Amino acid sequence: MIAPEVPSPIGHALAGLAAAWAADLVPGERAWRTAPASASWYPRAGDGLTGACVALGAAADLDLLFVTHRTVTHSVGAVILVTLFAATLAANAHRPVARVALMCAAAYATHLLLDWLSVDLSTPRGIQALWPFRFEWFISGLDLFPQTERRQLWTVATMVKNVRAILQEVVILGPLAAALWLVRVKALAGLASEVAGRDHAAE
Repeated sequence: MIAPEVPSPIGHALAGLAAAWAADLVPGERAWRTAPASASWYPRAGDGLTGACVALGAAADLDLLFVTHRTVTHSVGAVILVTLFAATLAANAHRPVARVALMCAAAYATHLLLDWLSVDLSTPRGIQALWPFRFEWFISGLDLFPQTERRQLWTVATMVKNVRAILQEVVILGPLAAALWLVRVKALAGLASEVAGRDHAAE
């Protein structure tokens, strides 16, 4: 039996994006996250690190390929591993270790949060959020995000169900991501000007 999914990869990716942009609002060393207004959308959105956070938002569901769904990869243990791995990469790339590690951890953790807030009609319900420290399954019961379906994927009934679920995710998460983008642009605009000024002074 193919396990149903909650929410869709699109919802999880949106949550990872929102986490990346929210992290950019935290004061500290973040000038390297800026780009001039004349730059294309991709560098202004945060370049590859933001893209990595989008991927991390959906990455926990890779467990569908290897182990029982919603266990190891849907846990604080996995978040800890992502944090350590991101910190190592940041140190090697000479980026702020704490900022990058926490940004990636937050993006990955959004997957756990969304699944915890979702409808789950499977058994057992929820996720093993505290693995490896505890093995209980946790679900909020709030049913904020509807369940999507992967069985008979190309039938009309399944496609309609999934489109409805994705639309609900976008309605909930889209405005949040848009608001964070607007606040982020305003917050980082001054830093971008400072960076551009220093670059011109160095020429």
